[in-house]
Amino acid sequence: MKIVVTIGGSIIIKDNDPAKFKDYAEVLHDMNNEHQILVVVGGGKPARDYIGIARGFEASEAACDDIGIEVTRLNAKLLIMALGADAYPKVAMNFHDAMEFGTSGKIVVMGGTEPAHSTDAVGSILAEFVDADLLINATSVDGLYDKDPNKYNDAKMFEKITPTEMMNILSSKEIKAGTYEFFDMTAIQIIKRSNIKTRIINGEYPKNLKKAIKDEIGTVIIPD
Repeated sequence: MKIVVTIGGSIIIKDNDPAKFKDYAEVLHDMNNEHQILVVVGGGKPARDYIGIARGFEASEAACDDIGIEVTRLNAKLLIMALGADAYPKVAMNFHDAMEFGTSGKIVVMGGTEPAHSTDAVGSILAEFVDADLLINATSVDGLYDKDPNKYNDAKMFEKITPTEMMNILSSKEIKAGTYEFFDMTAIQIIKRSNIKTRIINGEYPKNLKKAIKDEIGTVIIPD
């Protein structure tokens, strides 16, 4: 299969620990033996910190996004280092790069692309662009919830959900640079229009990626 994986920055750069990058590299290596793998890496806390500084200069939201994108690309470089010979040696800067680099048989890694697109949106567009069989979103919780499970004990996780249902949940949330909670509207619209099979999983445990391939874990987004 052709698989796009998005890894939240809050997962991979959480503790500034190279072990997390190494753990992901090991799992992605195994997956790449059987599948074509393309990875999108988020910015996490470092991106939010830099965006906070930019806001202190009264920078526009687009300019703040641009700062965050640079951080995602640094995280992508770190994952490429961890992957070593398994990875294409350059960060894909756009979707054309990703498609071209993918012909090498190596794992392709990229970060953000342009303002107003979260890395979740980038992952969705990439999956559409390369006609991926599966999009796996590795986040900080077990799946998609109706509200933040870290704040609310009664939060409910969805085993299955449609893009339209996701849009209804997201419509009540404020979106600013660096504050995306799970998916932004662009990501959902892309998944909806191209019927991209998508599974949201807990990325704290990199081996969950393999379980996602077998439909054993997390939340699956199903067509409307």
